[in-house]
Amino acid sequence: MKYKFQTLFLIIVCWASHCGFAQFKIREPNAIPLHGEWLFALDPAEMGVKGKWFMDKVAQSNRLDKVTVPHCFSSDPRFEHYTGTAWYRKTFAWKPITGKRVILHFDAAYYKTHVWLNNEKVGEHEGGYTPFSFDVTDLLKDGDNLLAVSVNNDTWKPGTVPGAKDNGNINDPFMGWLNYGGLVRPVYLTIEPEVYAENLKLGALPDLAKGTATLKTKIRIRNASKSAVSPKISYNVLFNGKTIPVNLKGKSESIPAGQTGLVNAEATLNAAQVKLWDLDDPQLYQLKVAVGEDSIASNFGIRKVEVKNAQLFLNGKSIRVGGGNRVVDYPGLGSVEPDWLIEKDFKLMKEAGMEFQRLTHYTPSEYFYDLADKYGMLIVTEAGNWQLTPNQMDNDSIRKKFRSQFTEMAERDWNHPSVIAYSVGNEYQSTTPSGQKWTKDMIEFARQTDPTRLYTFATMLLNTLPKKPEDEASQYVDFVSTNTYGNHAKALDHIHTLYPDKPILVSEWGVRADAKDEAFQAQHITDLMVEFRKRPYVVGTSWWTYNDYQSRHHGTNANGYRPWGIVGPDRAFRKAYGIHQKEYSPVTVEKVGFKTGGQGQHTLTLKITARGDFPARSVKKYILKTNHTTITLPDLNPGESKEIDIPVQGFDQHLHINISKPTGFTAIEADIELK
Repeated sequence: MKYKFQTLFLIIVCWASHCGFAQFKIREPNAIPLHGEWLFALDPAEMGVKGKWFMDKVAQSNRLDKVTVPHCFSSDPRFEHYTGTAWYRKTFAWKPITGKRVILHFDAAYYKTHVWLNNEKVGEHEGGYTPFSFDVTDLLKDGDNLLAVSVNNDTWKPGTVPGAKDNGNINDPFMGWLNYGGLVRPVYLTIEPEVYAENLKLGALPDLAKGTATLKTKIRIRNASKSAVSPKISYNVLFNGKTIPVNLKGKSESIPAGQTGLVNAEATLNAAQVKLWDLDDPQLYQLKVAVGEDSIASNFGIRKVEVKNAQLFLNGKSIRVGGGNRVVDYPGLGSVEPDWLIEKDFKLMKEAGMEFQRLTHYTPSEYFYDLADKYGMLIVTEAGNWQLTPNQMDNDSIRKKFRSQFTEMAERDWNHPSVIAYSVGNEYQSTTPSGQKWTKDMIEFARQTDPTRLYTFATMLLNTLPKKPEDEASQYVDFVSTNTYGNHAKALDHIHTLYPDKPILVSEWGVRADAKDEAFQAQHITDLMVEFRKRPYVVGTSWWTYNDYQSRHHGTNANGYRPWGIVGPDRAFRKAYGIHQKEYSPVTVEKVGFKTGGQGQHTLTLKITARGDFPARSVKKYILKTNHTTITLPDLNPGESKEIDIPVQGFDQHLHINISKPTGFTAIEADIELK
């Protein structure tokens, strides 16, 4: 997604709960945050509209509670697990500005949202995880302004996306995670000129043979003035904060009054200007665009992602990478994602070897993708078809809602180099005519929105059922994503027989920590890695789940949690965490020898190997550290090994080593016996 003028984020203190204040990032540096204290009321009887709770002189306003936005009422102890409509009210001061437009932004609100400003209806939105906005210029007034928002989180009934199923099965209507309700992400205003850039789409594709790259841009410009305009547009490409000479050429079109127009431009970067974005070397550029009086900017990376011969290629090199699903859930926060939690989860996932995954069944806070761009991660982002039934997939209203949510998701995320693919759903009936049609239609629609990504969906029906490739909707995807929880070897071989040219991402696999015990969960990782490593067409495996999460789905424990995680709800490590890190490290360490010397000066010889099976990628600029030594490891291609000597001082029985990636995250830790 775009942001205005510069890469700086406005960091605001805007949420308080049992854990104190938290910080959230707003991507617009000129934003006016509406965080902090709001007034709040539950509306289980749906009396708010009739009672005009959106009015500035609402009766019995002293009965309103105080909350701090962003806010999840489902996790607030006063309203915990409530399902229904809730109201938020905030008064803010305003001084009118001539010749400007004022836009009200919601980064996300779950799920159905209705908005009023100064007693007048502004608009409404459906969807729980994507951003939306309204032009409120004409409704603002000098002095105090009242913003009122109703939010309904009832997705326990069929008709919403995500939502309940209409199959009539006992105890099977619920989606697999909680319907955390509220204004769960930042709310803010921006001030724009009458002609302004609404969004910016970037595509940077390298020519790997020549070393050059083609940069394509598309700017969506809103003309809110009363006359047609042809805005002057200028471009500035930066790398490491310095301008590089790139001649972006485009034609400025005339945009009629009150309309929106698109302006395309294209340029070639020469070989000296191209630095590829990669997992361990995620080089980022920035494009700043001046559009008349307005400006817009976005980071981007130059990389090429492709699939062929049942392999996944990043910049022309075959890669196989581990991953994990992250459910947005934390005790006391619900689905609210303060910066510290996103940073913690990203670090723990990265160091567990979780670097290629469909994160979950919806798009999280964009800050997670910012970190993925900066430090390297490959992400499949998914819109909300979670186990929709054939009847639902045929329903025109459901289809319209999905398309709307997908468009909002893609338009937010399409400039992130870490986002390499989109998924059009999870575990729906993909062998039925309805599932086949959904997959074909939604991928065709999505490609019109963003033709630069790969497309997939997570199937659960390929493990044994189809006998012919045309019997299942994975015939339409670029790579197969399979949720497989047993008979992995047989299932994977069957899928490969059906689609021999398509790589396979095991989009879900795993066992719960209480299946037997934590040791059993950890051993399951080691056991399954044997099967994954035998099959070169398996390019990724995404453990379900990185973290425990709350649910009302059948099989949930009495405490409300589903213990699938390699970390608990509070991110405490389970035994499986260290095993996952070890098995999914791209490097292995083996002791070759140990020579003792005089006065406590010894030499330890280690063999460092870049895995050649799974995971597999080139290892460059990795760092080995001990208490006394830091060594830059030699570059290694997959399957290649090198021996290194490490000086050891003293008379300790063991030496702790840490090997880190160039981005600073741990790849593997080990204690080496010294004898």
